[in-house]
Amino acid sequence: MKQIVSISLGLSENDYELETEFLGQDFFIRRFGADGDIDKAAELLEHWDDKADVIGLGSVQFSHEIGPTQWTQKKTRQLLKLTEKLRTPVATGDELRRVGREWCIRHVQYSFGGNYFDNARVLFLSGMASYSMAKVLNEYTDNLTFADPVLEHGISKFLNSLKDLEMYAKGLHRVLKWVPGKRLSNSAVPLRAWNQHIMRKAMQKAQVIVIPYTGFEEFVKDCSIEELGGKIILSSTIYDERVKYLKDRGADVIIDTTPKILERVVGVNVLESLIIAALGKPPEEVTKDDYLEIISEQRMDPRVIYPSGTSKRVNRFAFVIHPLSQEYLKKDKAVELLSKVTPPVVLDTVEKLVAYSPPWIYSKVTGIKSPTGVEAEGWLITVGGTPKQMLSHSPEFTYNRLLQAAKMSKRLGAQIMGLGAFTKVVGDAGVTVAKLAEIPITTGNSYSASGALWAAADAVRRMGLVQVEKGKKIKAKTMVVGATGAIGSVCCRLLAKAFEEVYMVDVRDARLLALRQSILEETPDVDVHISTRADKFLPDMDVIVTATSGAGKKVIDIMKVKPGCVITDVARPLDLSAEDVAKRPDVLVIESGEIELPGNPEMKDIGLPNKVAYACLAETIVLALEGRYENFTIGRNIEWEKVREIYRLGLKHGMKLAAISGVNGVYTDEQIQEVKERAMIARKKLAEEGVSGNAA
Repeated sequence: MKQIVSISLGLSENDYELETEFLGQDFFIRRFGADGDIDKAAELLEHWDDKADVIGLGSVQFSHEIGPTQWTQKKTRQLLKLTEKLRTPVATGDELRRVGREWCIRHVQYSFGGNYFDNARVLFLSGMASYSMAKVLNEYTDNLTFADPVLEHGISKFLNSLKDLEMYAKGLHRVLKWVPGKRLSNSAVPLRAWNQHIMRKAMQKAQVIVIPYTGFEEFVKDCSIEELGGKIILSSTIYDERVKYLKDRGADVIIDTTPKILERVVGVNVLESLIIAALGKPPEEVTKDDYLEIISEQRMDPRVIYPSGTSKRVNRFAFVIHPLSQEYLKKDKAVELLSKVTPPVVLDTVEKLVAYSPPWIYSKVTGIKSPTGVEAEGWLITVGGTPKQMLSHSPEFTYNRLLQAAKMSKRLGAQIMGLGAFTKVVGDAGVTVAKLAEIPITTGNSYSASGALWAAADAVRRMGLVQVEKGKKIKAKTMVVGATGAIGSVCCRLLAKAFEEVYMVDVRDARLLALRQSILEETPDVDVHISTRADKFLPDMDVIVTATSGAGKKVIDIMKVKPGCVITDVARPLDLSAEDVAKRPDVLVIESGEIELPGNPEMKDIGLPNKVAYACLAETIVLALEGRYENFTIGRNIEWEKVREIYRLGLKHGMKLAAISGVNGVYTDEQIQEVKERAMIARKKLAEEGVSGNAA
C-alpha cells in the first residue's frame, strides 16, 4: 500500500487519515496541519522524508499565474526551498491545478448547453491568481471585472478587461499611479470604507464570482446574502464548511475546480500526489498530457454543487421597448407637469429630444421560473423614439439606437435581445440589427402570430357560438385575408390543422394556387377555398384573420361580417381601426393574445395585468428559458415551423394564454359575454328577416 502524506499550512483540526484505491492501486493518505507555523511544517517535511511515497504540500500561496514570480509568499518560498533537499518527491498540486481550472470552465460550458457562461458578468477577487480561468472565460464573455487594484493596493478602481489585467501585472497600468499604495489606503478610513462599498456593489452586480482557494475566508468574511445571494461561485477545494458558508448567504451554484474522486474532499496537492505515486514517475517527468489522460479516463469532472439541494440555472435576456405616443412620455412626472404648463409645441420638442437620447433601463425583470426548473431574468431597455419620430427619420436612425441597446444588453449579461413594438417593423424588421449586433436578436413575431391565433381559438371557445369538440377539427369556416404574405401564410397553415374549411384571400392569384397546393400536401383533410375578393365569402365566416398591412386601405367591410364572428387582426399597422370596430359591438375583434409568464415575475408596469406579457416579449423569455440564443424570428418572412415551435416551447416552459386584447385593451369575461349576447340577438333578428348570416 502506497503512502501519501499531505503537510499543510492549514489548521490541524482538519487532519484526517484515509484508505482508498486509485488507478488500481491501494493508498493510505494522512494529512497534517501546521496551523500556519512555518517551522512546524518544516519539521513535518523532514520527519516524513523517506517514509512516504509522495509528500503533498498544501495551503501554500502559489505564485500568481501572471506577473512577477517574487510575489509568491515568503512562507511558500521557504518551504519550496526546503523540499529541494528532500529525497521523497513533493507535489504542491500546482501543475494539476493549472490543467484542472481550464478543464473545469470548458467542461461546465459544454455540459450545460454550450452557453452557460455566455455574456456572464464575472468578478475575479484576484485576477492575478486566476489568470488561466480568466483567459478561458474571456472566450465566452467580455464582461470580466478584476478587483486586484482594490484588494491588493487599495486603489478605488477595477480592471475591466484581460488586457488591463496583463498590463497591471507588468506594473504598466495607469491605475497604479492613482495612490502611493495599500498602506496609505488602509490608514485612510474614508478611502477604506469607500473601497468596501464599491466591492459590495461589484459583487451585487456580478453573476459569477471567482474566489481564490488561499485566503477564501478573508475574501468573503464581510459578505452577506446581498453580495452572494443568487450567485454562481467559482473556487477550488471547497470543503463542507465553505459550502455551508456560501449556502447560508444564498449562493445558487458552487463550482469546484477540484474534482471529488474520493469519499471526502481533498486538496489538489493530494490528488497530484496520488497521480505521481500511481504513475511511478518523478514529478518533473509527469507531463501535462499525463494529467489530461488521467482526468479523462477517471472522469475527474469538476463538482457542481447546488446548496439548495435542487439544480438551478438562471438565463438572461433583454427586451427593447419605446413610448408609443406623447401620452406615454407623460408617464414621467416631469414631462406630465411640463405638458400642463406649456403649449403643445413644447411637448413636441420633448418628443424629438427623447428620440435622440441613449437607451436606458426601464425595469429589471425577475422571478420567471419554468416548470423545468430553469429561471430567467432580464431587463426592459427603452429607446426614446415614438413611432412618429422613427418614421420621420431614416431606418438607420433607429438601427443605431437598437445597436446601442444591444451593447448595453451584452454588458448587463443578457444572452439574447428581443425587439418590441415599432422597433421590430422599422426598415428590414431586424435583419440589419441582427447582422451587426453582438448578441442574438428576435422580433417576437413568431409568438405574436401564435398568440393571436391562440387568442382566436380561445375566443371561439368562450363565445360558444361554434361547436368545439376536443380532439376533432372545428366545424366552422375561417378566412385569412392577405393569405400569401409572411404572417398570412403561417396563419393559413395553422388554421388548416384546426378548422374543417379555410378560405384564403389575396390579390396574388398565382401565389394562392401554390399555397393551396402546399397546404393540401401537408393537411389533406382540410377543405381549402381561394379567392381574390374578401367580400365574396365574408358574410359566412365564423373566424377571420386579417394580415394584409393594408397601409390605410379598407381590407374588409366589417358591416358585412356575420354577427358573433371572431376577427383577429395580426397586421401591423392594424387593418381595422377603432372606429370600424365600434360599428359592430356584436363582433369580437382581437388585436393580440397576451401571455401569462410562469413563476412570480416582477417588473415595472407595461400596461398589462400582473404576470402578463406581450407575446413578442414572451418569445424572448421562452428562448432564454430554453437556452436558444440565436436569431430566431428576423425579417418579414415568418416561418410557420417556428410559429409552431415557439408555441410548443412556450407550453413546455409554462406559458399560458392570459388575455385577449382588442383595440381598446384587454377583454374581460363580461365584455366577451356582452358581445355574444348582442350577436345572438342580431342572429335572431336576421333569421326572422330571412337573411342568412349577412349582417348588412
